[in-house]
Amino acid sequence: MSDIQDIDVLILGAGVNGAGTFRDLAEQGLNVVIADKGDFSSGTSAAPSRLIHGGIKYLETGEFGLVAQSTLERNLLLRNAPHAVHPLHTVIPIFSWFKGIPAAIRTLFGSTTAPRSRGAVLMKIGLSLYDFYGAKRRVMPKHSLWSKKRALKEIPPLTPKIVAAGTYYDATVRMPERLVLELLMDGKRANPNAEVLNYTSGLAAEGDVIRLTDATGTARAFRPRIVLNAGGPWIDRVNAQLGLSTKLIGGTKGSHILLDHPGVIAALNGRMIYFEADDGRICLVFDYLGRALVGSTDIRAADPDDVRCEEDEIDYFMQAIASLLPGLSFSKDQIVYAYAGIRPLPASDAANPGLISRDHSAPVIEAEGARTWPVISLVGGKWTTFRGFSEEVADVVLKRLGQTRKVSTQDLAIGGGRDYPADQPAWVAQVASETGAGQGRVKALFARYGTTARAVAKAEGPRPITLSDAPDYSLQELGWIIRNEQVVHLDDLVKRRTALSVTGVLTDASLEQAAGVAAAALNWDEARRAMEVERAREDLKSRNRLRLK
Repeated sequence: MSDIQDIDVLILGAGVNGAGTFRDLAEQGLNVVIADKGDFSSGTSAAPSRLIHGGIKYLETGEFGLVAQSTLERNLLLRNAPHAVHPLHTVIPIFSWFKGIPAAIRTLFGSTTAPRSRGAVLMKIGLSLYDFYGAKRRVMPKHSLWSKKRALKEIPPLTPKIVAAGTYYDATVRMPERLVLELLMDGKRANPNAEVLNYTSGLAAEGDVIRLTDATGTARAFRPRIVLNAGGPWIDRVNAQLGLSTKLIGGTKGSHILLDHPGVIAALNGRMIYFEADDGRICLVFDYLGRALVGSTDIRAADPDDVRCEEDEIDYFMQAIASLLPGLSFSKDQIVYAYAGIRPLPASDAANPGLISRDHSAPVIEAEGARTWPVISLVGGKWTTFRGFSEEVADVVLKRLGQTRKVSTQDLAIGGGRDYPADQPAWVAQVASETGAGQGRVKALFARYGTTARAVAKAEGPRPITLSDAPDYSLQELGWIIRNEQVVHLDDLVKRRTALSVTGVLTDASLEQAAGVAAAALNWDEARRAMEVERAREDLKSRNRLRLK
């Protein structure tokens, strides 16, 4: 029988909402433990459109409060995580002048049919409202309208069917999984008593105790004062493991593909195109780490454990992008990666999945009988608003525990955004001098890790040994990640701690090299190393369409 550990809060689920709340509570000095049945950010939080956005489409459904919060949180992330979140110039092709106004009015007043076409007048109104709501802590320019002539000059392969284009700024997150990890590491730094557990199993409640087994096989027992269920699309399943019956989640699937297409990258020139497909659904394409990311579907789905981008979705994307950019050619051979996730949206009977609210809530199941702790479920939300959602939940927890907030997270830097230099070339030169690394290499590491690059460069030294087929990464760098970022399996390293998989640069040779580094750092024997290679290879092939060469 293991010792029972009394803690303030147990968080179940280490996606972005759970991680953000963990960091917030740890900053307040609470003894908090977060546990996930898989790796950190291995579910929905690893499968977004890689956007940090204000949700311009939520204006149509009258969710003005959500737009206001989303634009504020976008602006804060640009300040607090400048290493990870970057401005993204966005272009909206417009195919008519006046269409969509009556349908937009009906949607605003509760219609379940979104307007199929959004004309220039409607777009001008929407972009002006978007600027208005994004004014708080603004860091990016306001919107503008392009004539058809200018739009086709700026993006020559664009369909000539447009009449104009709207432009505005949102933001993109380079590696969402790493940002989640940084939130967790920040929480541990803020409170050394806080614990972060991945690959836990056997979750069960016995009276006032919650038991699970951690990644090392050690049985753990916690007596929390409050439980937060941050299981995302697994929320109802987690509650069932705690002996509770709920129906809080009605998720939809979002899929994406990444193309190796230099023509698209050149045409975009750093911009995103946010466009209507032929059926009226919203799609997007932008340059993500040198690949053309195309998304996203919005399809009802129930099983988050078995979700992948299917052939009919790929056909839809290929048709949509070919219709948008008829000046370029497209084929499935250009796909280097695909992924999908279930959005943890609230249960809803809406006919159109795209009209299910992306707002969040935190319903409470109060303590009862031998169960002395309430369960607060973190339902819904979107990537961009995680900090605000986490703050709301943390304030509820603090109030219930009779404590007051000590630290605000509103202006709190995240991970490699801490001590971010105003003079980046000087910082790079200083770190190069300290570590013996070349300035070009330090600059590349800084772009990837922010100020954490100093520690990586120090571990790497002046002579990095690079992966044979992915020279942007070194063996020393991978070793530092493994030793410092709770890597348990090889796929943690190649899918979530690095961009080796998502960019399609991973090969059999580099996978074997990465496995060798992991084996040395984690004391794997040859059987374990071979098993990890096969596990990663099969996962990447079946879930992500990655063709290892």
